[in-house]
Amino acid sequence: MQVPPDYDGTRYPADEVESSRGFAAVPDGFARLWTPHRIAYIEKGAPGAGDACVFCTAPTLSDEQALIVHRGELAYVILNLFPYNSGHLLVVPYRHVATYDEATAEEAAEIASLTQTAMRVLTATSHCDGFNIGMNQGAIAGAGIAAHLHQHLVPRWATDANFFPIVAQTKALPRLLGEVRDEVAAAWPS
Repeated sequence: MQVPPDYDGTRYPADEVESSRGFAAVPDGFARLWTPHRIAYIEKGAPGAGDACVFCTAPTLSDEQALIVHRGELAYVILNLFPYNSGHLLVVPYRHVATYDEATAEEAAEIASLTQTAMRVLTATSHCDGFNIGMNQGAIAGAGIAAHLHQHLVPRWATDANFFPIVAQTKALPRLLGEVRDEVAAAWPS
């Protein structure tokens, strides 16, 4: 459709607007990844400096709301809301500290113990072949939430690397977050 020379930028007359009927399922060159769980963040807006820490807020919610799979004495285990793989867990101290050297010996010991248990639970529930475990300390090191210490535990499978991340810059996550949370929480030893 050509823009009329006298177009004032406010509206098109109805008879000059091209109908979109017949466009459904016509390839348009855009890749689409449906992520309905992210609507809460879109509606809320981007996090700002005044927002509460998500890792301090999570324990105040129900386990299902926060995706918490286990609550320990000094730390808890939560499903990552933006996982690299299905079952991507975070081990988080309740206390708001930024880096590992600020954790007490007791907090560090519980983080380690919860990580070991999480590995056993994920191996039993998802039959993973290995793990990536790590902490990004500080924003410069890649921490998305640098102000509150958290350790990533990402299950890996021999078959989890496919062409999507390379060709389409897309990661396929075959399971819903709530489903994974329920399964891991149910399998967590008492």
